[in-house]
This record gives sequence, structure tokens and C-alpha cells, in this order.
Amino acid sequence: MTTTFRISEAAALLGVSADTVRRWVDGGRLPAARDDNGHRRVPGPELAAFVRSQSWQGEAGEHRASSARNRMRGIVTDVIRDGVMAQVEIQAGPFRVVSLMSREAADDLGLEVGVVAEAVIKSTNVVVELAD
Repeated sequence: MTTTFRISEAAALLGVSADTVRRWVDGGRLPAARDDNGHRRVPGPELAAFVRSQSWQGEAGEHRASSARNRMRGIVTDVIRDGVMAQVEIQAGPFRVVSLMSREAADDLGLEVGVVAEAVIKSTNVVVELAD
């Protein structure tokens, strides 16, 4: 049996409002069907395909030459600098990403609170857990 999501559940997973998901469904961008109670439900595979198709690839959609595939675009919410290091926090939808980097790198990138940035994640160890 295919997992389906209510509009509000899909919105929470995508980090957007339920109204946004309804507009996508009404506009034909995201498939949904009504259940026995008349509620719109989005099939999991279609939601996953939609998310993949919407992933940001760079300005005007160009591909970047990189082996890193995990990218999270968000807003910088905090930057703490000391003499050598910087701690940068990015809020990407519902996710908080924290990065430690050299102060020089943070300065060169112009990372300040309120700037849009992209966390590019490449890891040799990623733990995946099923959500409740």
C-alpha cells in the first residue's frame, strides 16, 4: 500500500504552508486524490518526485560541478566569530544547520545574519531513521 499524505502533512514535510500545497494541487503541479472523507491526499511517490523536481540547482537552473548532492538553501540566523573560527547557523525550511569553519572563510563568503546561503553537505556517515 502506498503512503499518502494529507495536505497539512505534505506542507510540514516541504516547509511551506498548507495553502501553498493546495495551490500546487489546484494548479496541477502536485497530484492529489480525495479519500473517502473528501480530504485531498498526496501519494508519497508523487510527493517525492515533486520535491526532486523542485530542488534548486543554482542561478537560472545551471548545474554546479560538485560531487556533493545534499544542498539546503536557507537564511543565516547566527554567526559567531572568534580569532580563528566561525560558527554559522542556517535555517533551511524546518531544519537548522550548524557549520564550523575558519573565520577567514566566513569573512570571504560575507556570511552575516539575514544573508541567504546554501549548506552543502557531504558526509561519510549519515544516519537515517524512520519518523514516527
